[in-house]
Amino acid sequence: MLRHLLVLTALTLGSLHGTAQAVSAPNGSANSGPPALKQAHPGEDPAGSADIGNTSIQALAAGSGGVVYAGSFGMGIFRSGNRGDTWTAVNEGLTDPFVLCLTTAKDGAIYAGTFRGGVFRSHDAGKSWQPVNKGLKRLEIKALMMDAKGLYAGTGDGVYLLNAAQDQWKVVTTGLDEILVHALARTTDGTLYAGTSGKGIHSYKGRAEGWIRLRQGLRDHEGLVENFIRVLAVDKEQGVYAGTFDGGVFRSGDGGKTWLPISRALPNDSIRGLISNDRGVYVATGRGIFKSADRGRQWVPLNKGLSNLSIQVLIESEKGGFYAGTSSGVFRSDDDGLTWTAVSQGLEGESVAPFRFN
Repeated sequence: MLRHLLVLTALTLGSLHGTAQAVSAPNGSANSGPPALKQAHPGEDPAGSADIGNTSIQALAAGSGGVVYAGSFGMGIFRSGNRGDTWTAVNEGLTDPFVLCLTTAKDGAIYAGTFRGGVFRSHDAGKSWQPVNKGLKRLEIKALMMDAKGLYAGTGDGVYLLNAAQDQWKVVTTGLDEILVHALARTTDGTLYAGTSGKGIHSYKGRAEGWIRLRQGLRDHEGLVENFIRVLAVDKEQGVYAGTFDGGVFRSGDGGKTWLPISRALPNDSIRGLISNDRGVYVATGRGIFKSADRGRQWVPLNKGLSNLSIQVLIESEKGGFYAGTSSGVFRSDDDGLTWTAVSQGLEGESVAPFRFN
């Protein structure tokens, strides 16, 4: 109970610092006036662990041919055409430099979800950005997911799907009004999963009547119910993994009816990234990156070369490589996470208006 009070306090502080739950007006505009408190980063401890002088990377997306995009907290978006060896800022038209998520589309477009400015899109490899916010009630975008149906957004008011023909967002279904959605995933049977801040995991299958909250089994090894979900992933058996803010990792093999905690052997329960592939399950935590080849019975650390173990985001790239974003830049692994190399040349700059925090 004490730990959950601490988690709730942390999220409340994060909200005051402008991270966990921005208070927005119905039209999506956030309350005016910069907060006086020190700015914390989404995914970090509320006290903030960013290294002074370095760029905190909250979002990553890999394209083809060695192209990588990095979204920072306060300095906008950076692009690399050589697998992260060098970076260039690409922010023309981006009015909110606090980037929380990134994703790419098959047509080559790149989408960015921001803290207060909604969704932005670029059709020219990041050279210029245009807002895509028609239909959104809240402009805090925590998750973007592209699948065969199109682009989904996890927002401060539930889940939306972009209608490509009209370039307008439509709410997916009822049941998540005014609820902050941190993570999205979809299984091959068409079930959509949403991980929320304070309301656990919800699922929705086409033509059902609204989102269904999945309440059974989300208890950690201390017996505490976990309702703050940060990341979701799906494995090849269509099992669903859920990473929590401070309660470890869970897996469901029955469509979310029941959940099994699988992170007892992890040294840290703050889960910031989840990847499942043919080689195992990879998790990014507040104390480094770990891999399990047996669904959580054993976890092997993958931290050689990581000078910053407070990982904010983890993605898989081409040919079995990985990129990890931290509060001090980006690291790349070309050998399935066994070793890491810092790739942050060019990831610097100054926070730009209009969302400069004191």
